[in-house]
Amino acid sequence: VVVVVDGTVVVTPGGPNGKSVVAYDADSGKIAWSALDERTSYSSPMLATIGGVRQILFFSATKVMGITPVEGRVLWEYPWITDPRVNASQPVLIGDNRLFVSTGYGKGAAVIELTRAGDAFSVREVWRNIRMKNQFSTSVLHGGYLYGLDGPILACIDAATGDLKWKGGRYGYGQVMLADGHLIVLTEDGDMALVRATPDRHQEVT
Repeated sequence: VVVVVDGTVVVTPGGPNGKSVVAYDADSGKIAWSALDERTSYSSPMLATIGGVRQILFFSATKVMGITPVEGRVLWEYPWITDPRVNASQPVLIGDNRLFVSTGYGKGAAVIELTRAGDAFSVREVWRNIRMKNQFSTSVLHGGYLYGLDGPILACIDAATGDLKWKGGRYGYGQVMLADGHLIVLTEDGDMALVRATPDRHQEVT
């Protein structure tokens, strides 16, 4: 997945020599800018507005960061390393200035708060635990709660505190999406389940 912004197409090939993030002119295909020396991972770059500042979120193999869409200048960064150097899920924006990140391989999850400080941001860790380990499928946010696959099992956690509300249903390493107050879960085996997006309990709709 690429980000198209301000007449450029931004990709994350990874690698050294300032070429881990590259923006190409959408009309000519020429390089508009390149930046950073990060090893890339499986997470796609995404455009977000945090604290009133539009930025590209880049989840590399060792950290998540916000960079400017114009020249790729780093606004903030937060280290996040797993043993295999794999970060596959997308960050989830919570409100105006908080981000949820999660990875499998025993790493877990965290919420960070970003506060604008001049031309950059300060980063504060709100909470961190191992109650949500998104191997590659991104969690979804609904009504202040995060729903996602903690390994192969569906789970619900409080976005504000990280407290576990419930775990249930062994769906494997599938996919989760939110629709009309429900979770559509595509299992690893190709089956589909419909689960109510409620923090009360795990409830499949039959």
